[in-house]
Amino acid sequence: MASNDIFKPKLFSVLRKGLTRQEITKDVLAGIIVGIVALPLSIAFAVASGVSPEKGIVTGIIAGLIISVLGGSRVQIGGPTGAFIVIVYGIVAQYGLDGLLLSTIMAGVILVVFGLLKLGALLRFFPHPLIVGFTSGIALVIFSTQIKDAFGLTIDAVPADFFDKWIVYFMNIGTVNFTALILTAITILIAVYSKKITSIVPGSFIAILFITALVSIFGLEVTTIGSVYGEIPNNIEFSIPSIDWSNMRHYIAPALTIALLGGIESLLSAVVSDGMIGGNHRSNTELIAQGIANIVTPFFGGIPATGAIARTATNVKNGGRTPIAGIIHALTLLLIMLIFGKWATLIPMSCLAGILIVVAYNMSEWRSFVGIFRGKAFDVIILLTTFILTVVVDLTVAIQVGIVLSALLFMKRMADVKPEIGTSFDSDLLENYSDINKEIGIYEISGPFFFASAKHYNEILQRNGVKYKVLIIRMRHVPFIDSTGLKNLKEAVSMLEHKGTKVILSGVNPQVANELDKERISFKIGKANICPDFSKALEKANSLI
Repeated sequence: MASNDIFKPKLFSVLRKGLTRQEITKDVLAGIIVGIVALPLSIAFAVASGVSPEKGIVTGIIAGLIISVLGGSRVQIGGPTGAFIVIVYGIVAQYGLDGLLLSTIMAGVILVVFGLLKLGALLRFFPHPLIVGFTSGIALVIFSTQIKDAFGLTIDAVPADFFDKWIVYFMNIGTVNFTALILTAITILIAVYSKKITSIVPGSFIAILFITALVSIFGLEVTTIGSVYGEIPNNIEFSIPSIDWSNMRHYIAPALTIALLGGIESLLSAVVSDGMIGGNHRSNTELIAQGIANIVTPFFGGIPATGAIARTATNVKNGGRTPIAGIIHALTLLLIMLIFGKWATLIPMSCLAGILIVVAYNMSEWRSFVGIFRGKAFDVIILLTTFILTVVVDLTVAIQVGIVLSALLFMKRMADVKPEIGTSFDSDLLENYSDINKEIGIYEISGPFFFASAKHYNEILQRNGVKYKVLIIRMRHVPFIDSTGLKNLKEAVSMLEHKGTKVILSGVNPQVANELDKERISFKIGKANICPDFSKALEKANSLI
């Protein structure tokens, strides 16, 4: 990538190519729907983070607009996300709102630097168990923070420590407000099952409208946003945070955590959306846009923002294909805040708790969590260490220790690998290599198929494999494969077979074959399509043409 290509927003590329009226119409409609989806989530994430509701909405408006205008993805939707709840809550509790705003600005600068240094491939250096570990930990912490409002407990101050929090809950279990508990249960049921009736209007939005109306009409005695936070401003104001230079060093660790978390989640979201629309995001541009958004948003009272996977997926599913949808999403949120913001004070806290419990469940990745236990002990160690530290200590420590542990365990695995001499092509095969059917593609993976290389291999396989009817993947020089490699290989095979390309594996060693069996990848490919050497693989490929 040339230096002048580091920052190339997708919006400008899309506008240069031109848009049809039909494309613009689809983007506008998708943007309106995503804006409605974002409203309850923005409020809920802000409240759970320990800040006032309007700060979540402001973040969705300002950051969402900047990320769509300057980002490297066609369909990315930016705003506050559940992943930030834990870190934001901790910063606010320790350093106050100004500390949060300064940490966010510093994180934005770090993200811009990441992009300028072409570190957009940062995601591939984070192993899958690490991401699942802290994502599942965050989900559990979010769930634990919502018990007070979900049960309507009368607790003045909930401790920050995970175990202390649950001790206080049990000590105050006698103060349960059964009305609040019923409202929480109804919210969860609506959020989960409303999609069976309609997939256009999000369940969280339906739940808020229904529960708020129920509480207002019947005068139910439960806490609301208004009773806890007072009036919600229906305007956006620019302000400069007060800077205490003596405490700036304290913000470095949380800023780095916000930057790493924001970078990981935004690139994850971009990768997921690429798979949905068959596109390719510009990772360095995306990091720079995320950085600019986090630098600017705090001056309007916003909190950390990143690409939101669920909202981005909603955008794609409703027809959004260009950054215009993201811009409309931000403008929709702005109109809702200006016109209907004052009514948000009537929303019951138990309703928000129900929405966040559903969010926590969706974040938990429990299937991936359980699946990693079928793999290597190294992956399980990374998973459990990151998960436990996220829950018991904090996310900053969890990420730092997880990265160091991943590097150390990888070095040990490499030291344990016994190099073996692979079987090369025989002379007859080399002479006839040019005569191989042009509908057969050949790709060789050399070296460990692990978290640092898995994404790269995945991208090449998906990009080039679709050109052929049969793709032979040579794995004779792959000494081991970890859970990240397994995940990426499974995704590549699924995509290729969906596009009509049959995959054959050649020269898989027994250790790697055992891992493929555990993840049922060998069954997906077909045992008959896993061959001991290249000659057998070529015979099989010719039989499939």
